[in-house]
Amino acid sequence: MLDRIALILVVIGAVNWGSIGLFQFDIVSWIFGGQDAIISRIIYTVIALAGIWCISLLFRENEVLVRHSSDDN
Repeated sequence: MLDRIALILVVIGAVNWGSIGLFQFDIVSWIFGGQDAIISRIIYTVIALAGIWCISLLFRENEVLVRHSSDDN
């Protein structure tokens, strides 16, 4: 569950960075009152922590569930 939340936050961060790169428009600061607003800084920090958490996804072994049934040939 934590992995999915972190991934969602990273996607939100990527969309925000995309809007900055393409349109010079920071969605987070626009919604929450500027880059210096405390809530904006908290959101930036939470998204950064989610990105750091997602680094661990690169180094985990994939868990593959193999389903065997008696009907398979």
